[in-house]
Amino acid sequence: MSEHYNQTGFNDIKQVEMSVLSAEHMVGKATRSMDEEQLEAATNALNDAKAQLQRAMAHQTGVDQAFFEMSQELIAKADHQLKEAKE
Repeated sequence: MSEHYNQTGFNDIKQVEMSVLSAEHMVGKATRSMDEEQLEAATNALNDAKAQLQRAMAHQTGVDQAFFEMSQELIAKADHQLKEAKE
């Protein structure tokens, strides 16, 4: 049973990592182009990354707290960049 939890925890972390990296990439691209559709897609990607991170944090199973802090920081920076671009 614990093997299942470890696998799930690893998958959660991978999902968070991939969604944060994807959101960062999309935010960067959208803020350079200032294309309305890309800004919307970046906003959705960022919201997805936030939700993934929240789910993973709720199911912490021996996960390094530094990973969560780093992910939160990256999301906050991307969120700020996106908000600045929309103003």
